[in-house]
Amino acid sequence: MVSMIIKGLQETLLMTIASSFFSYLIGIPLGVILVVTDNTGIKPMPKINGILGMIINLIRSVPFMILLIMVIPLTRLLVGTSIGPIAVIPPLVIAAAPYIARMVESSLKEVDAGVIEAAKSMGASNFQIIFKVLLPESKPSLLVGAAISVTTILGYSAMAGFTGGGGLGTIAINYGYYRYQTDIMFITVAILVLLVQIIQEIFMRGSKRSDKRIR
Repeated sequence: MVSMIIKGLQETLLMTIASSFFSYLIGIPLGVILVVTDNTGIKPMPKINGILGMIINLIRSVPFMILLIMVIPLTRLLVGTSIGPIAVIPPLVIAAAPYIARMVESSLKEVDAGVIEAAKSMGASNFQIIFKVLLPESKPSLLVGAAISVTTILGYSAMAGFTGGGGLGTIAINYGYYRYQTDIMFITVAILVLLVQIIQEIFMRGSKRSDKRIR
């Protein structure tokens, strides 16, 4: 049982870390584009903003379990299988990237408009405003959002156990639900709760350290 749980933990960490990495690679640029092209952004482009926002909202509105099944052909195309922890990564990224984009958008919009105007008055380009003002100034909020996003991805990875995705979710379902071995189910749930607490603590500490207002 111990070796089984250790393997499940490794698979869960693989799914969560890999999916979070790729989701942020997609989500951060999307969030930046949403803010920059907004009516009050540094380069307003209402049509692009509206289309992108609509696509993000459409993907976010699809429940993860349904999305997991819908993208099985794409998953097979990308990784060659629809079963196992690797096969869960594509649907996790598709589900999480739009969510992260909205989290990033919310964080960037918290930046004081006066700071942006000051950068403009000093002749900063749009790229300089994005990389030297928006992203650095919103770092504490981005880290808080990361804590929420990564724990959400962790929860999604557990849900993937219903489709043979592997990890702690599969162990909890196979032994706790189908075989009524509640002791194993409680152990896996306890590990998932512990992982959430660790992730939350890491990102919240990072947020506090990067928050200039606390110094």
